[in-house]
Amino acid sequence: MKSSIDTLVVEPSDIVRTGLAAILKENGDFNMLAPLSSAANIEERVKTLQPKLLILNPTLLIPPAKLQLAAIRQAKPNMAVVAIVYQYIEPQIMQLFRTVIDIREQPGRIVPMLNTELQRFETDSPDENYDLSEREREVLILVAQGLSSKEIANRLCLSVHTVNSHRKNLTHKTGIKSVAGLAVYAMLHNLT
Repeated sequence: MKSSIDTLVVEPSDIVRTGLAAILKENGDFNMLAPLSSAANIEERVKTLQPKLLILNPTLLIPPAKLQLAAIRQAKPNMAVVAIVYQYIEPQIMQLFRTVIDIREQPGRIVPMLNTELQRFETDSPDENYDLSEREREVLILVAQGLSSKEIANRLCLSVHTVNSHRKNLTHKTGIKSVAGLAVYAMLHNLT
């Protein structure tokens, strides 16, 4: 028997939330957590509820959206995050999501889309039993300060190749691929 997937929907429209919940409950694998109508305090709710899947309307993200989304992902690193849209969203915000559900999507296609994202996320998810080395922490702090790999290499007396290896390890260990996300990670872990 398959375990249910704790799912948190963050969407202001009751109609959209109710419709999405009905589609997902019909499948039987999704456990719908109490939905949110805004992204205020979402990081704390994610930490408390520990969903496996977050379905989020990107218009609710507080600017800068990239930083709030990085903080949300940091609150639960092994959580798949999917956008749900029904209006124009700026392309740079849409690029923050691998999977996007358009509300005009056929109901029968939504669950397979989510399952694909969950499977893809599980294969890409960070190693949960990691510790950053002292050198990785030093590199992380300098990345958070906005230094390039070459600048970090000069400051730490390393080769650029070694710095890039540390950056790859940081991405693998934290599951965070963007510089902004790493900066938020450093702030949340009192490294800056």
